[in-house]
Amino acid sequence: MGAIDHLGIVTLGADDAREGLLLSAEAHWNQNEADWRFFLTKGTVFGIRDGDRLIATAALLPYTSNNAWISMVLVTQNWRRRGLATKLLDACLDAAAKQGLTTWLDATPAGATVYGPLGFTPTLELRRLRFAGSTSPATSKPRPAADIHLDDLIARDHCAMGFDRGALLGELSRRPGSQLISHGGAMALVRGGRTARQIGPLFAADAGSATALIETITQSETGPILIDVVSEHDGFLKNLTNSGWTIERPFQRMRFGRATIPSAAPPFAVAGPEFG
Repeated sequence: MGAIDHLGIVTLGADDAREGLLLSAEAHWNQNEADWRFFLTKGTVFGIRDGDRLIATAALLPYTSNNAWISMVLVTQNWRRRGLATKLLDACLDAAAKQGLTTWLDATPAGATVYGPLGFTPTLELRRLRFAGSTSPATSKPRPAADIHLDDLIARDHCAMGFDRGALLGELSRRPGSQLISHGGAMALVRGGRTARQIGPLFAADAGSATALIETITQSETGPILIDVVSEHDGFLKNLTNSGWTIERPFQRMRFGRATIPSAAPPFAVAGPEFG
């Protein structure tokens, strides 16, 4: 730990978005500059610099009902395993405690082994899947959800999460290229990322309608697509893998602090591990 004692924690601002993007791109994550600007303007992003270079980050994004998300825990390659991530995570937890917030995060398997001993409790599990896309032109376009307004998506999300994320979903849906899409009672948000389009959150009454919506979306896309599926929807997962989707990695959702919301039926897919 002595090697990092001289490195202080700073609070980053909107002008640091491109530096943050360099860190997430180095880790092969899908966040784009707009994602970073959202965290930097709507949340608190802590950083550590080595001279002028940003070498580590962690973000605390508050939602409603005293809940917040921790994400963007990143350390550049040659500074890893020296305690920087833990130092920044502690800063997030301290800030959350001062505000009376229950914190959540979606951890990689390696991260979960670190967060568990710190007091994080496992909740649901996620699986990230990738669809490589087609090399041929799209044959059809998904029907825009003209009868499904943003308010409907926010209401479904509030019911599933237990707290309101209207500011997040509104910002994501207004980005260039984002679409609200519905099919047979299922609905989802599709947005751009650094290397792939991303589906989520996705809500449906059953695996069949969720799968039909995914088929509608993939027919309109030629590039790669990512989706983070809640693992308990095993029928939906099986349908996707049978349709050419491949599982990339698992995530473990974890909570620090007491539960402030009642359990509810989870969505079929989440907005992403960075947002919950």
